[in-house]
Amino acid sequence: MASSLTKDSATPAPEKTFFGHPRGLATLFMTEMWERFSYYGMRALLVLYLVSGGADAATGSQGGGLGYTAAISTAIYSVYVALVYLMAMPGGWFGDRVWGARKTVAIAGSVIMVGHVALALPGQISFFVGLLLVAAGSGLLKANISTMVGHLYKGVDDPRRDSGFTIFYIGINVGAFAAPLVIGTIGETVNWHIGFLLAAVGMGIGLLVFLLAGRTLDPKSSQVPNPLTPAERKAVIVKGLAVAAVVAVFYTAVTMAGMFTIKWALYPITIAGLIIPVAVLVRIKRDKDLTPGEQGKMSAYIWFFVAAAVFWMIYDQGGSTLSLFGDKNSERSLFGWEVPTVIFQSLNPLFVVALAPIFATVWVLLARRNREPSTIVKFSVALAIVGASFFVFAIPLSQTAGNDTKVTMWWLVLIFLMHTVAELCLSPVGLSVTTKMAPQKYSSQMMGVWFLAVTAGDCITGLLGLAEVKMDGVGVILFQAAAAALAGLAIYMYRKKVDALVEGTK
Repeated sequence: MASSLTKDSATPAPEKTFFGHPRGLATLFMTEMWERFSYYGMRALLVLYLVSGGADAATGSQGGGLGYTAAISTAIYSVYVALVYLMAMPGGWFGDRVWGARKTVAIAGSVIMVGHVALALPGQISFFVGLLLVAAGSGLLKANISTMVGHLYKGVDDPRRDSGFTIFYIGINVGAFAAPLVIGTIGETVNWHIGFLLAAVGMGIGLLVFLLAGRTLDPKSSQVPNPLTPAERKAVIVKGLAVAAVVAVFYTAVTMAGMFTIKWALYPITIAGLIIPVAVLVRIKRDKDLTPGEQGKMSAYIWFFVAAAVFWMIYDQGGSTLSLFGDKNSERSLFGWEVPTVIFQSLNPLFVVALAPIFATVWVLLARRNREPSTIVKFSVALAIVGASFFVFAIPLSQTAGNDTKVTMWWLVLIFLMHTVAELCLSPVGLSVTTKMAPQKYSSQMMGVWFLAVTAGDCITGLLGLAEVKMDGVGVILFQAAAAALAGLAIYMYRKKVDALVEGTK
C-alpha cells in the first residue's frame, strides 16, 4: 500500500486545460468577448443616438439624443472608429515599453468601463469625454490582448497556436453578435443611457474575469519587453506635456473667440488620421536599413494598404449610413414584430461565424489543386464585392429618395451578407500577408500599420461627413461603389507586378 502511494505521489497531476489549450486562453477569451460586447453594443447605438432629437409620438421614437444631422453624426461615428484603430499603435508601444501587456490590458479595461459610464450620463460634455475614453481604452486593449494569447504557447511552432487564435476569434464574434441584441435593443427601445450603462457592465464583467483569473496567464505577459530608460521616459513626458499645452492653448483661444463647434474638434483628428498612416508608410519605405527585397515587398504592400483603406471606407458605413437608412427607410416588420434597427448590426458576426469555415475549406481545397488565388486577387475580389454592395444599395435608395417610401429590410440583409463575403476575402489574408511582407526590423509594428488602413478609410468618410455631404445620396453611394470597383480592377491589372515584388507570397 505504501509503495502504491509513493508511486502515485510521484506522478505529476495532469495540467488543466481549456479545450486542450492553456487555461489562460479561457481568461483572455472571456475578457475579449465581454470587451467586444461592450464595444459593439455601444457602437450599434452611436449614430442613432447622435441623430435622435426630441421624442416622436407618431413613430414611438424615444428621442433624447443629441440631435445632430446625419452627415455630422456619420463623421463623429467614423472619427470614433478611426481613433480606436489609430490608438492600437501607441497601445502596443505602452505594452512594450511602459506597463507590459497584462497591466496595459487591465488599465485599458478600466478606462473603457469609465468611458461607458460617462456615456450613460446625460449631456454632450460627458458624452464626448466618454467617447474619447472608450476609443483610447479600446486601442490600448486591442494591441495587447492578442499578444497575450501568443504568450500562452511555447514559440511559433506550437501546433496549438493557430487553433488557439481561432478560439479567441470566436470570442470576438460571440460578443459582437450578442451586443446589438442586448445592449442595442434596450438602448434603442427603452433608453439610450441604460444601453450605454449596460456596455459599462459588460466591460466590468470582462475586467473582473481578467483580474480574478490573472494567475492563469503566462508570466511573460507581466514583463515589459523593452522598458524606457530614465532619459527616454523624461523625453516622452516633456513631449506629451508640450503637445497637451499647445492643444489646450489652441482650443482655449478658439472657445474664447466664440468660434468653437464640433467641427473644430473633429477636423484635426480626421486630418491626423490621414497623415499619420502615410507618414508611417513613408518612414518605413525610406528606411535605409531595409534590404532590396524588403524594399520591394514594402512597395507591394502599399497597394494592399490603399486597397484596404478603400474597402474599410465602405464597409464601416454599415454602422452609420446603412444604420440610418434602416432606421428611416426600411420596413422592419417580421411576423408582427418591429425589428429594432440595431439588430442588423448582429448580421455581420453571424455571417462571419457561418461562412468563415466554408471559406477556409475552399482555400485549402484550391491550394491542393494549385489553384488558390493570390492575395492580390483576393483583394480585388473583396473590393469588387464591397463596391457591388453599394451598387445594390443604390436601388432601394433611389426608391426612397425624396419621399416617405419604405422598402423591405431584406435589402439590408443582402448588403450585410455581401460585406461579410468581401471581408472574408480581405481581412484574414490581409493579416497574414502583413506578417509575411513585414521587414524584419518592423515585424511587430507592421500589424499596427495594417490597422491604420481602417483609420485612413474611416477618416475619408469622416471628411465627407464634415463637409456636410449627404452620405445616403444616390450619387455619393454610386461614386463610392465605382471607386471600390476601379480600385479592385487597378490592383488586379497590376497583379503580376505585385506578385513579382512579393516573390510568391500567398
